[in-house]
Amino acid sequence: MVVCLRLPSLTSSLFSPATTNSLRRSPALLRRWRGPRQFQPPSPLFPASRFSAQGTAATETTSEDRVDGNSKNRMRNNPDRVITPRSQDFNAWYLDVIANAELADYGPVRGTMVIRPYGYAIWEAIQEFLNVKFKETGHSNMYFPQFIPYSFIEKEASHVEGFSPELALVTIGGGKELEEKLVVRPTSETIVNHMFTQWIHSYRDLPLMVNQWANVTRWEMRTKPFIRTLEFLWQEGHTAHATPEEAENEAMQMINIYTKFAYEQAAIPVIAGRKSRVETFAGASKTYTIEAMMGDRKALQAGTSHNLGQNFSRAFGTQFTDENGQRLHVWQTSWAISTRFVGGIIMTHGDDAGLMLPPRLSPIQVIIIPIWKKDAEKMEVLNAASSVKEVLQTAGVKVKLDDSDVRTPGWKFNFWEMKGVPLRIEIGPRDVSSRSVVISRRDIPGKQGKVFGISMEPSILEAYVKDKLDEIQSSLLGQATSFRDSNIVDVSSYDELKVAISQGKWARGPWSASDEDELKLKEETGATIRCFPFQQPQGIKTCLMTGNPAEEVAIFAKSY
Repeated sequence: MVVCLRLPSLTSSLFSPATTNSLRRSPALLRRWRGPRQFQPPSPLFPASRFSAQGTAATETTSEDRVDGNSKNRMRNNPDRVITPRSQDFNAWYLDVIANAELADYGPVRGTMVIRPYGYAIWEAIQEFLNVKFKETGHSNMYFPQFIPYSFIEKEASHVEGFSPELALVTIGGGKELEEKLVVRPTSETIVNHMFTQWIHSYRDLPLMVNQWANVTRWEMRTKPFIRTLEFLWQEGHTAHATPEEAENEAMQMINIYTKFAYEQAAIPVIAGRKSRVETFAGASKTYTIEAMMGDRKALQAGTSHNLGQNFSRAFGTQFTDENGQRLHVWQTSWAISTRFVGGIIMTHGDDAGLMLPPRLSPIQVIIIPIWKKDAEKMEVLNAASSVKEVLQTAGVKVKLDDSDVRTPGWKFNFWEMKGVPLRIEIGPRDVSSRSVVISRRDIPGKQGKVFGISMEPSILEAYVKDKLDEIQSSLLGQATSFRDSNIVDVSSYDELKVAISQGKWARGPWSASDEDELKLKEETGATIRCFPFQQPQGIKTCLMTGNPAEEVAIFAKSY
């Protein structure tokens, strides 16, 4: 059966200005997550100093995401593998890294991307970790259809309002006009509730907790590979509960899992908190988020978890009979992380040499480069390299031997460094004679990161490599945390906030102003409230906008 899509035409090319920090009720590709009540980040978000606006902000060279005539060529493989310096043009650098590290390429439909094997392997590493955590917390994987009746979307008023501009609709199937147009899945709350209504009858059926790994379509007009594309991959969890307390605990539990993942696996020091009313997911009572600072100091919403309350269950009539025989609507959550996180890893850790991957998510943790000059040396070097590979593989290290002889060792050094492999092992004839290897760290460039004479003896080599991988993981988190903390300015007035944002920094200050004030802030500064952090400073606070008492401090930043 041939299915035709009647969709709005795109008026912008694939990689266009991402200077917009959209204030839509359904922000970004990632929208679900749960709150860290148990997980405590390694460093406190608020230092012991008095909460006041201070701070000298170094002027940064910000690079706005933009489209020019060369942007598509930039994403095509460059035979010379030239990478634009980050400080010169951050967006060009980002596209160069994606192309040259062979992470993704353009799809034939404008706004789509093809995720190449190396990029997909990073997504698989994310999946592997999260899948275990989801199952440990009682969730089961399943799959819902990609096509959703349009009438389902219309049932929840704020939901259809929030998603309407992004919907892709199917109007023809099998050569005939469909009786009801179908929505290509933008998210699954509606179809999930339709099915939950069939499955939930009694309190004995609760809680119902499922997750699906799927693709999603949102007709984005301004796109950026991994960060915002027409189609992307994600996991979306959906749960139904008998009480509001259970739903809130679930939403917080999942944001906690996302936070722990970001810190411990991706080495990204996210700030976890609650979204403002303006930024809350369309149809949710509360949205929790993890916000990450990218290398250009823009914020990336890296994962979200929503307490849906009874909004969808009332719209769909999803009810259960409690122990007293009373019919009640269920309380629900939904939560998600997407392939946007891959973009976050690139923009957090990468440098002028290319990609830099945290060892726990790197598809290849160690690359072995054999070096020989004479044919007589080749076999003994390759045999030694193979032996080292076997030792590390047996120890559970993700290792690759680049034994091709069509490229020079120097070319291989640069290539695998650009692909972000954490450790490089070099083995030449002298190393074979001394039964040792040379090991270089990706996070410490040049001679400083190179150590000679590491024994090939299996127990010594294994211990050394694992220790260095752990050091790199910790080092990347430490560097990202220092960068984040040095670029957050405490403010106590609107003027101070505007100065901080104009310098490309994040601002942190007390807030109790109205939604209208938040919209004004967005219009005048280009920044939005990223979240009200779970970690809050003690003491009396005064709203930076109105001068009224404030119970919470918010984070403000420009964002992707």
